[in-house]
Amino acid sequence: MSTAELATSYAALILADDNVAITADKIQALIKAANVPEVEPIWASLFAKALEGKDVKDLLTNVGSGGGAAAAPAAGGAAAAGGAAEEEKVEEKVEEKEESDDDMGFGLFD
Repeated sequence: MSTAELATSYAALILADDNVAITADKIQALIKAANVPEVEPIWASLFAKALEGKDVKDLLTNVGSGGGAAAAPAAGGAAAAGGAAEEEKVEEKVEEKEESDDDMGFGLFD
């Protein structure tokens, strides 16, 4: 990651932490106040557009929470349970293939 990207990221995080709207002008002002050399204004506008209308604090607290489960409809509970059982079977098959590689007669440290 370049210095320009890091400076812009940190500036956006500072603004989010202070509950200030994240705009390109405010990001540029923070970067200039920090005396970070040679940061093109395009970075500030890219980050401002990407974070527009999003709660950055919420994004940070939900990293890795697997947001796909929230999109499932509530009415299809029985169908979802059946789908989950099928996924488990597929995962078991994949694990068996990985274990069969161990039977080749050699290993990494042999």
